[in-house]
Amino acid sequence: MTAPPLRKQLVQIEEVFHEGGPAPASPLLRGAIMAVIENPFAGRFVADIQGFMEDLRPLGNAMAATLLNALGGEAGRIEGYGKGVVVGTAGEIEHGALWHNPGGYAMRDLLGPENSRAIVPSTKKVGGPGTRIDIPITHVNASYVRSHFDAIELGIPDAPRAGEMVLILAMTTGPRIHARSGGLAADAIEGKDGLR
Repeated sequence: MTAPPLRKQLVQIEEVFHEGGPAPASPLLRGAIMAVIENPFAGRFVADIQGFMEDLRPLGNAMAATLLNALGGEAGRIEGYGKGVVVGTAGEIEHGALWHNPGGYAMRDLLGPENSRAIVPSTKKVGGPGTRIDIPITHVNASYVRSHFDAIELGIPDAPRAGEMVLILAMTTGPRIHARSGGLAADAIEGKDGLR
């Protein structure tokens, strides 16, 4: 099996200047990239689907690089990440699970081992064109850093069609603006296990 052709790709960058309080020294950047591809398993049950993860790796790597460049190109500036997928209605949720490995490792490899110790949070769902999905975000090095718990809502009006999937990667450059809910602070990360 080979990687399916890309129908379209969308990059979204959001700049957050404040949330009603004082402005931070620099705006928070929240970015995402969405790629619409054909689902090779749509409309039928296929028992052995794991090989498709390898086919998705080049696309994952390219998407991660494009997103990082759109956010300024500096891996050290990325503090949060997440991923997700919307599977078209002729597919099944398990087809979306194939994005976990190539999508997550694409970002972790690009950011490097010193800036990607935490597991990349993920979500997936089945839906039709225009389906919206919340992509969870956590700190890149410690999942318990509460200031970086976030989500980015995404969707494409004409995707996924029934036989397609929308693959998604997301990155942020910092915590929520005015984060003040306590918990483990980013500057107190021990960096041992990806959690704390």
